[in-house]
Amino acid sequence: MQLASNSRRPNFSTSQMIGWSSDQLLEELPQINLTGIQLAAFNERECVQTVLMLLGKGHGGNLLTMNLDHVRRYFSGGPCRADYDNATIRVADGMPVVWASKLSGKSLPGRITGSNLIFSLTAAAAKHGHPVYFLGGNPGTAQKTADLLQTANPNLKIAGVDCPDFGFDLHEQEICQMIDRVIESQAKIIYVALGYPREEMVIKHLKKRYPSAWIIGVGISFSFVSGQVKRAPMWMQKIGFEWLFRLIQEPKRLYPRYLLKGIPFFFLFMWKALLDD
Repeated sequence: MQLASNSRRPNFSTSQMIGWSSDQLLEELPQINLTGIQLAAFNERECVQTVLMLLGKGHGGNLLTMNLDHVRRYFSGGPCRADYDNATIRVADGMPVVWASKLSGKSLPGRITGSNLIFSLTAAAAKHGHPVYFLGGNPGTAQKTADLLQTANPNLKIAGVDCPDFGFDLHEQEICQMIDRVIESQAKIIYVALGYPREEMVIKHLKKRYPSAWIIGVGISFSFVSGQVKRAPMWMQKIGFEWLFRLIQEPKRLYPRYLLKGIPFFFLFMWKALLDD
């Protein structure tokens, strides 16, 4: 079940929702409709509390952290649009999405990034005994991420670590075997770092076959945590220039995404948000 379609930001308190069913909790989560996309209107702490509460009720799902590139793909009308619509919870990752919400008059509390959730949600999982699985990333980064988070959270239960070979998505048997390994691990939180469109494909498979776990696409987060790629300073993150920091580090790979596609779409998206009612 996904978030309901009306726009609202009530006084949000997970404590008052403890006795609710999982379906009722999802129906009552605060949210806004931003240019046709339903986004949860809560902060990172509330997001973590919600996931834990739903896990406690035996309800899994997937959490989609939508940045500007996700929004661009959504409006392109490609096959990922249905996957994004079917996400259990969608949150704003990326300052442009937060800025757009302010322009529309439906201001979001702030951004919720996969690269931050991997710390806060993992810490909460360790505290509540929920096993965590690390899937994907560049070779070695998933294991190093798991090791570092284990050190930071000694009670953390590592359900498994898996970095599939390049091209795994071209072989149905390899995909099925990978999904089987995740399910057999009995993980309750699964971080998927495989890049578009493999990430979306694997999340779709996992959500269908393993509905009791929470699945979060975290993009480049394993590389950030492991130190393989340096993340932008906090001041750049806050003013919305994290993309520029990444572009400087990987100009050849990110130039088409950020400059040829991202910047033109940014202005279109801001205009759509300004006209949004």
